[in-house]
Parts: sequence; structure tokens; C-alpha cells
Amino acid sequence: MRCDLHVHSKYSGPVTVPGLRRLLRECYSEPLAVYETARRRGMDLVTLTDHDSIEGALALRGRPDFFMGEEVTCVLPRGRELHVGVFDLDERQHGEIARRRFDPESLFAYLAEQRLPACLNHPFSALTGRRELSDLHRGLAGLALLEARNGMLPRVTNDCARSAGALRGRGLTGGSDAHTLATVGRAFTIVPGARTREEYLSALRRAATIPAGRAGSYARLTTDVLRIMAGATRDALGTAPRDAGDVLRRAVLLLALPLAAVVPLATLVQSLKERFWGAALFARYRADLAATPPPEVEAQEATAPALGLEARA
Repeated sequence: MRCDLHVHSKYSGPVTVPGLRRLLRECYSEPLAVYETARRRGMDLVTLTDHDSIEGALALRGRPDFFMGEEVTCVLPRGRELHVGVFDLDERQHGEIARRRFDPESLFAYLAEQRLPACLNHPFSALTGRRELSDLHRGLAGLALLEARNGMLPRVTNDCARSAGALRGRGLTGGSDAHTLATVGRAFTIVPGARTREEYLSALRRAATIPAGRAGSYARLTTDVLRIMAGATRDALGTAPRDAGDVLRRAVLLLALPLAAVVPLATLVQSLKERFWGAALFARYRADLAATPPPEVEAQEATAPALGLEARA
């Protein structure tokens, strides 16, 4: 069975880019449209992982081929972040997660206690801001799953995540990170032999998963940003303004539309940053692991020769 474990709807909130928060949302896709697109593209199961929200997921709850998810923003010291995909949760658990997401140790302990499958998303992506090595150690120590195939990130960034997962013995997942319908289901997670929703989720809990699908590219990132801008324009023109502030926001958005011409340059800069920033961070992380390996890495290296395997550097 396959499922896209990283996909957004219109309930993911505003973009985090400074200056654009009041103009653009992360996504303009309706939950039902996301669900139908995922099924049409071969997903056996569907979830939604909106940012710190299950509002879109609640609209699809009760379908036998759906389970609730969210992408939790785990806030670290001095405003740094880790993004954590959490699956098969309910409203009560969502509320508790929202309360704990500013305390990573408490959050990770709660996820383990509740046996909620949880995944560290795009750890080597520059899009979520600066990151210290201690942040990576904390995330990979506290979570059993690591996203190694993100459909919006370049192959080199995904390869860094895959290598980190191998070093730490973590299960690997895949998801499109779709913010538009065009990219839903382009990357996903396979559980071989699973025949039911329950069997799939059980494999997630055991970290017995395989990432699959396509990595991202400059062209995909550029077209997705332009599609988000088009969605914002449709939203501004298609509904009546709610108040004076909404009128002003829409006017500013429409006046800013000519700036779409600079999107290809902006996404080119971001694509290059993703490649070099992620690779440099992973090189530092690998060197730090070699200098002071955590217990599970030492155990892995100790057993590798007996199994006839090469120890991973």
C-alpha cells in the first residue's frame, strides 16, 4: 500500500516569508480536492498534514481510506524549528500536541507514550530556517521516522536525509510536500504487503516503510510558487471581502501581481541554497557523529562486522 505522508490543504495557514504573511497562504487546495487527487494518482490511503492544524483533516474523517495527520512546528530555543509529521491522531491528541510543541522533550515523550507514528520532515532543508547540530541530534533521537523523499526538495537534499537515517537506523518515509494539487502524490511511502489501513499504520509504528516517488526540481518549485500566487488571486477575486482590512489586503495583492515576474529568479536562488546549505549541514552532522557517536550508532558499528556489513562513515 502507498500513501503520500506530507501534503497540505488550505488550512495550513499563511506563508512564513517575511512581508507576505498577510498576502499569501501556504496552500489554497480544498481538503476534498486533495483527497480525490491523491486517490486518482494511485494512493491507497490518504492523509492531510497541515501546519499545526487538523481542521482540513476533520472534513475527511470517517472515510475508511483516510487517517488524520498534521505537520507540527516544534519550536526550539531562540526560535529555531523542527517540523514533525504526526499520523493517526485524534482531536484530543492534537490539543495535547499543540500544548507541548514548544517543549521538544515533552512532545517526543508524548508521541512515544501515545504510540503515534511521527516523522522528522526535511531536516536538511533551508526553508525552515537555521539549524544547529544539537537540533538534528534531538530530532533523530526522539523520532523513529525520517523523511528521505520530499517531492519539493532536490535529490541531493533528500540524499542527505537518507544517509542520516541510515547512520541513525531510522525508518524512512516519502511525501510530496504538496502545496498545490499539481504535486499531490508525486512522492509517497510504501508499506510492502500491507492490505488494510490498520496494517499500514502498524508498519508506520514499526518504521517498516519505503520512500518512493520523485524528488523536487527548480522547475517544480517555480511552477508551484506561481500556482500558489494564482490561487491567492482567485481567492481575492472570487469571494466578497469580509472587512476593510480584507479589502486592503486584496488590493495590495493585486498590485503586487507584476512581481510574479521575479519568481523564477527567487526560486533559482532558493534551489541553489537548498543544494549547498543542506550538503554543508549534513557534512557537519556526519563529522559530529563520527566524533561523538550516540549509543545506537556505536551499537550499529559494533554489530556491522559480525553481520558482514560495512560500517557506515
